[in-house]
Amino acid sequence: MGVHSLSRAYAAPLHTSTTAMIRASHTLPTGHTLSVRLKDITDEDTECIVNAANGRLMHGGGLAAAIVRKGGGEIQLESNDHIAKYGILDPGEVAVTGAGRLKARFIIHAVGPVWRGGTEKEDEFLAKAVRNTLEKAKLLAVQSIAMPAISSGIFGFPKKRCAKIMISTTLKFCEQNPRQGPLDIRFTNFDEETVQIFTAQFLEQMALLGHTAADSKKQEL
Repeated sequence: MGVHSLSRAYAAPLHTSTTAMIRASHTLPTGHTLSVRLKDITDEDTECIVNAANGRLMHGGGLAAAIVRKGGGEIQLESNDHIAKYGILDPGEVAVTGAGRLKARFIIHAVGPVWRGGTEKEDEFLAKAVRNTLEKAKLLAVQSIAMPAISSGIFGFPKKRCAKIMISTTLKFCEQNPRQGPLDIRFTNFDEETVQIFTAQFLEQMALLGHTAADSKKQEL
């Protein structure tokens, strides 16, 4: 299944507004504020956004193509340079480039797993991709980051499972890195289905921790 043949998997929202709707948010005792947002991630004003990438960093389809279309061809050129220097990335690994014309300063390209029925360590690789993304953001000294639902698009990872792993891995990072950036961590997706799934998982995991998340439906930034 070629990346280029799946380029329609990520499409811009029907509306043109660049405001974000916060569906759920909570500030943890560690100082980190986590939130679930309905927004096109290419419009996020965080210092860093995350691209759900393939191991060759060829941004021909899905979210990756949308990022290059809006941010400019230099993102692909920097990605090519990274591959030439370091080689193909394995699932769970990340790479950093500039963000071109986007509002962000950096893009962390996170290589998530292709879903193969859950028998080939897909959960482990997704958790690794999230963990490495947040560790890289900490090294970059950024204070804000927006992450999409990694692997849940053209790679076929089940959305509910993806949300549970991404949120739990992020919570563990926060616990292990109190008062350390990025302190503003956003789960940003453009489609209603994914946002609803992430909101439900977010509220469930907050409740298990004894926190009350603010269900901020239809609140615009």
